[in-house]
Amino acid sequence: MHELMPAARASLIPLLWLAWVLYWWLGAGPLKAVQKRESPAQRASHGLPLLAAALLFLLPRRALGPLAAPFMPYTWGDYGSAVLLVALGLGFAVWARRHLGANWSAAVTLKQEHTLVQSGPYRRLRHPIYTGLLLAIAGSALALAQWRGLLALLLVTGSLLFKLRREERWMLERFGDAYRAYRARSWALLPGIY
Repeated sequence: MHELMPAARASLIPLLWLAWVLYWWLGAGPLKAVQKRESPAQRASHGLPLLAAALLFLLPRRALGPLAAPFMPYTWGDYGSAVLLVALGLGFAVWARRHLGANWSAAVTLKQEHTLVQSGPYRRLRHPIYTGLLLAIAGSALALAQWRGLLALLLVTGSLLFKLRREERWMLERFGDAYRAYRARSWALLPGIY
């Protein structure tokens, strides 16, 4: 039984991600009709780096060569901190998505009767789903303790920054001065930083 404990603990992060993916897929709920959607090429511009990041986590160690080398010593204490980061990040993303409601979309879109949500996690952050995902990816990279995890974090960060810039332009087009005022009193991803 004692030998199974590390394996059971090591499966916590994959189980958290699996639960999140299932919720994300099954919990979509009714969404507003789309008025404007980014093109497939535009979606690929931020979607392909996300796919590459996922592959960095999922591919076997032997397939990644030097990217599978450790960037820090691995300890169970680090793993516990990583589990906490992943759980907090995914939980924050779920809270934000639930608060966004029928305005949510995986692609950059403008909905019919789109509303500017400025409450809950959106009170201080304009992209709290991305904040939660970045926190969860950082925790996953910490748990892996290999260079591929850090590369995945960089890919996800770049992808989400690219995507949020498009979202910000579209929201400015739709909401004008109301969105400018919201931007002036909120942060894009990280309070006090960005």
